[in-house]
Amino acid sequence: MTRVDYYNDPNAPKANSIAVAVSAFIQDDEGRILMIRRTDNDLYSIPGGQLELGETLAEAAIREVREETGIDCEVTEVIGLYSDPRHVIAYDDGEVRQEFSICFRAKTTGGSLRTSRESKEVLWLHKEGIFDLNIHESIRLRLSHSLENNRPVYFS
Repeated sequence: MTRVDYYNDPNAPKANSIAVAVSAFIQDDEGRILMIRRTDNDLYSIPGGQLELGETLAEAAIREVREETGIDCEVTEVIGLYSDPRHVIAYDDGEVRQEFSICFRAKTTGGSLRTSRESKEVLWLHKEGIFDLNIHESIRLRLSHSLENNRPVYFS
């Protein structure tokens, strides 16, 4: 299923649903950031996805990272809570979802890089080149917050 993200766009479709999503910001021992290139919109992103029934938020983040990247991780803290109604995601089935996402910091515990049906590319990138990639504004915000030292949890 394809998706289009809209942020601060007066022509964006109106939201007709909301779902809990999670994402994970992970750096390796060299300070490189774990990134994926999504199959549904061809944009680079940190790994993440929707909470499923019967799991905690942290379990969802761990599952999504493993599914999308092959990397096992442990959630260590909350970076931010993102619920800006000006960010909507339109899917080709007619669903238009208002953003509601929790971004976690996590550390690797094992695994090895691999792609999935949701990620056509998985890579570790140095932060110096990260913002040169084709990244949606909402993910740029999460990356900026993640890279700031000693900042309080963000919420919108």
